[in-house]
Amino acid sequence: MNPVCPIECRKGAIEILEKLRSAGFETYFAGGCVRDRLLSGSPSEYDIATSARPEDIKKLFPKARSVGESFGVMLVRMQNSIYDVATFRSDGPYSDKRHPDEITFSDAKHDALRRDFTINGMFEDPIEEKIIDFVGGKEDLQNRIVRAIGDPNKRISEDHLRMLRAIRFASRFEFSIETETANAIREHSHELRGVSRERIGEELRKMLTNTNRGVAAWELQYLGLDRFILEEESCMNAPTRVGRLPASATYATALAAWIFDRYTSDSDVQAAASNWRKRLLLSNKTYDDLSIILELHQKLYFWDSLGTAQQKRTSASNLCNSALSIIQCEDRSHFVHIRREILNLERSGLAPERLINGNDLLEAGIPPSSVLGEVLESVYDAQLEGSITNRTQAIQLAQAIYRDFLDS
Repeated sequence: MNPVCPIECRKGAIEILEKLRSAGFETYFAGGCVRDRLLSGSPSEYDIATSARPEDIKKLFPKARSVGESFGVMLVRMQNSIYDVATFRSDGPYSDKRHPDEITFSDAKHDALRRDFTINGMFEDPIEEKIIDFVGGKEDLQNRIVRAIGDPNKRISEDHLRMLRAIRFASRFEFSIETETANAIREHSHELRGVSRERIGEELRKMLTNTNRGVAAWELQYLGLDRFILEEESCMNAPTRVGRLPASATYATALAAWIFDRYTSDSDVQAAASNWRKRLLLSNKTYDDLSIILELHQKLYFWDSLGTAQQKRTSASNLCNSALSIIQCEDRSHFVHIRREILNLERSGLAPERLINGNDLLEAGIPPSSVLGEVLESVYDAQLEGSITNRTQAIQLAQAIYRDFLDS
């Protein structure tokens, strides 16, 4: 759903609701939009729950598309937004631990009782401007609590991913997880092994790209879920780096920070990155960024031992700031020192245009060979160091380096 703005999105949702009600169907806003309106007043998405059956919705909205008609869910476009319109239902057993085997169309109360957490189980009547709450969600929202609806063991047994959703909601809103719900999560934690890695990876991405990512990482460790998400020993080190990252930190940066919170040796860090790639099904870009950030962090940690060329190459990387943000969480004085050094290096250019290229080497009489790349990089290092400043010097140095390769 991609609304133009929260106000326009709400207008479209009300238009759908009024049309359903005019046809005689009980209809409310449902779930997260009700929660978010009570919290912030401006939801960006709206879900609609109704007594209308899918065939009734199609009659009223001929262009409605089915995305889960067997579960009573239809997509309705209104103006520039698309809305989930779902029939009130009760759910049967969840044998696949994700979807109910069967559903029964029911009423608003039973629809609320089959949902996951009380803060997500409320309805809103926008015409009468009132909240319909069968599950105590409003009180839990006021008390800043994430609580499963009904028996938490049953709710989690139906869909094991709800364990991660509980932590995501708690960290996102800075809520506490109610004791019985937390105990059920800890008791069922091993059952995450049966959840697809795609679903787990997506939940973790949402957690670690949120500004309260440090709380999420701590809850995952505290409740023992990290062991089954990552297939490694549970860790009780405080995720301080993750928690101190700037709000804009990327997923790859957060993953790198969490790895450094959990491991100290270089070999363990690299092994963890490789393992997490498989466990979380990281995209090639995320994994490449993660690997580069880990490498840059190592270089930045030993900044003063690097030559000028390496300092410039490191600083010129588009992921240098990501690695620096982790250094800032670890050692503020070292971070300030590096930033000052980079500012000084910028005066002479971090990544100036190369004085020569491969064609220049061929014109200078250096034949094609496997060492040309190394010759060019060595010449560029000299350029970054400032020991050569023009094309003639670069050609002369390249010829000398090439002769050294022949003699070695």
